[in-house]
Amino acid sequence: MPAPKIDIYTKFGCGYCARAKRLLDQKGAAYNDYDITLGGEKRDEMMRRAPTARTVPQIFIGETHVGGSDELADLERRGKLDSLLAG
Repeated sequence: MPAPKIDIYTKFGCGYCARAKRLLDQKGAAYNDYDITLGGEKRDEMMRRAPTARTVPQIFIGETHVGGSDELADLERRGKLDSLLAG
């Protein structure tokens, strides 16, 4: 089974975004990083996918909306991130 697609919506200078990407990098996970600092099409896409989201990062693994950096770190602490990344 192929690894699920990972999308992360970020903004320039966001420490939480850097922390989330660092964790994904440590896991060897390939991801699409969409910078929405200036808004635009990808920000609109993020808002469609997570209508209540008002902060970045917003992380999607496959069809699962993980949430932000804290939620990603929580999945790792609970031992659930690896299986989600595996698909």
